[in-house]
Amino acid sequence: MGLKLEKVVPWGRSMTEYIRMFHLKGCDLNLKIIDCAGGPASFNAQMNSQGYQVVSCDPIYQFSGSEIAKRIQQTYSLIMNGIENNQHNYLWIEIESPAKLGEIRMGAMHQFLEDFPLGLEEKRYLTDGLPVLPFQANQFDLALCSHFLFTYSDHFSAEFHIEAIAEMCRVAKEARIFPLLNVSGEPSPLLHRVLSELQHQGYVVEIKQVPYEFQRGGNLLLRVCQAKGNS
Repeated sequence: MGLKLEKVVPWGRSMTEYIRMFHLKGCDLNLKIIDCAGGPASFNAQMNSQGYQVVSCDPIYQFSGSEIAKRIQQTYSLIMNGIENNQHNYLWIEIESPAKLGEIRMGAMHQFLEDFPLGLEEKRYLTDGLPVLPFQANQFDLALCSHFLFTYSDHFSAEFHIEAIAEMCRVAKEARIFPLLNVSGEPSPLLHRVLSELQHQGYVVEIKQVPYEFQRGGNLLLRVCQAKGNS
């Protein structure tokens, strides 16, 4: 058994990590992207500063920057203590220690907090959450979901996952979900059922290896698209 969480917590990653987690190529960065359950990641802030288009959705954005910052501080000790006690579940190669991990994560989340007020004004941060998004069909090219679906398999049902992924595929031409492990580092027990049902509904699903692995075995991405003629 590894890290356990009693609820979804705010924990953000950087643009560099997003590029590797989601196997984003140069041409992908030019797409219209929606980041579902984006939380306090710096992906939106960094992408926007470089002229790319990203909209992030997460119910946490209903809170003020100071309230989110307080929740991040509360989460920090919880996460870091859990990782310290389960270091064998992670690969300490590019990130060489828990202390370095904390530094990287807090750096990304501080970038988010600095960008959050302007991003709210520019409607780059929206308070909507899966499985219902307020967008038209195919309004985006690519929908991403990092460390929410499958990560919180103990908290959300297979039905929730299926509805959420179908919604991502409604608003975007392609959906990518990473990782396929739960928060404790085990393969999600929901994965097989979710894949089978999505295929039954006519979606094209693909599991791809990506050039990113921090959780041991956590280097697989789920790619889902509408089958031609079904969109």
